[in-house]
Amino acid sequence: MTANASIFRDSDGAYYHGGAVLYAVCAYVAGWIGLFHTHWLVNAVATLVLAHGMVIAAYMIHECGHNTVFADSRRNAWLGRAMSWLCGAAYGTYEDMRYKHFRHHVDNDDIVWFDYDGFFERHPRFTNLVRRLERLYVPAHDMLMHTIMVFTSFVIPERRQQRLRNVTVILIRFGALAAVLMLSPKAFLLYVVAYLLMMHVLRFMDMLQHDYPYNLTLFSYEPSPHKGDRAWEQAHTFSNPLSLRFEKLNWLVLNFGFHNAHHSNMNMPWYRLPQLHRELTGGDPERVIPFKSALRLYHANRVRRVYNPQPEGYPKGEEYLASARAGSGPIGGNAASFLTSF
Repeated sequence: MTANASIFRDSDGAYYHGGAVLYAVCAYVAGWIGLFHTHWLVNAVATLVLAHGMVIAAYMIHECGHNTVFADSRRNAWLGRAMSWLCGAAYGTYEDMRYKHFRHHVDNDDIVWFDYDGFFERHPRFTNLVRRLERLYVPAHDMLMHTIMVFTSFVIPERRQQRLRNVTVILIRFGALAAVLMLSPKAFLLYVVAYLLMMHVLRFMDMLQHDYPYNLTLFSYEPSPHKGDRAWEQAHTFSNPLSLRFEKLNWLVLNFGFHNAHHSNMNMPWYRLPQLHRELTGGDPERVIPFKSALRLYHANRVRRVYNPQPEGYPKGEEYLASARAGSGPIGGNAASFLTSF
C-alpha cells in the first residue's frame, strides 16, 4: 500500500480532494487580496473567486462529514473544521453539522430543530421583510439561518455548553471583519456580497433535491417512518447536475447535483458520483432536473419559498420530478443547507 493510499481513503484522493482543498484555500486568499485592489474589475473577479472558494470549502465539509477524504476519521474532522473557518460555518461545531446531516441520510428525513415556517407564521412583519428582500435576490431566509448559526449556543438550549467556544469564534471572526471594515469598507462590502453569493449557490443546489418537509426531531430522536427504506429514499431524492453534456462543469459544486448517486452510496467520494449516476440511470436525461428548469424555478419561486408549508396534493416522486423538469413546479425549499446544524 502506498503512503497516499494509507492516508487517503481512496487511491485518487490526493489528486481530487487535494486539488479541491488547494483550490479553496488559494481562491479564498487570492479573493481577499483582490477585494483590496483599486481597480473595479479586479474587485469584481475577486468577489466571484472568493465566493467560489467558499462554495468549494463548504462542499469539502460535506465530503469530510462522510469520511470520504482520509482513511482516519480524525483527519476528516480536522479538515472539516478548517474548511468551516473558510466558509463562515465555524460558530457551531463540525460534529453537530455532521450529526444533523447523518440523521438526514439515516432517517431519510429532513431532521431539524428550528421550525422556520412556524417562526414566519408567528412574525408576519418580519416575514414580509424577508419576502421583500428575497424579491430583490437578497437571500434573507438563509441569512436568518446563518445568524442563528452565529449565536447557536445562545439560541439552542441543548448547546449551552458550547458558549465559551462560540464566543471565542465570534470574537475572532467579528474582530477580523471589524478590522477589514476599518481598513477598507469596500472590501468589507464585497466580502458580504461574496458570502451572499455562496448562500445562493448552496441553496440553489439544495432547493429541489428532496420532496419531503422537515421534522422537528433533531433532539427528540423520534424514528422516521421511512428510516432504512432505500427504495423510498431514491424515489424522493432528485438529481440536478449543472450539465450532463459537459460533465466537468459539475466540479464547480463538487458534483453535488448527482444527488441520487450520493444517497445511493453516501461513502462515495465526489469525483466518482457521475459514474455511479450513470450506473443507476443508464445515463437517462429524463432522470435529472435540467439546469435551465431549476434556474427558472429558483427565480420564479424565490418569494414563495420563504414560507412554504406543503399543502395536500403537493407533488411527490415521479410527479415532482416531471413538474420540476418542466420548470413549472414545485416551489422547492430554502433552508436545507448542511452548514446549519439545527
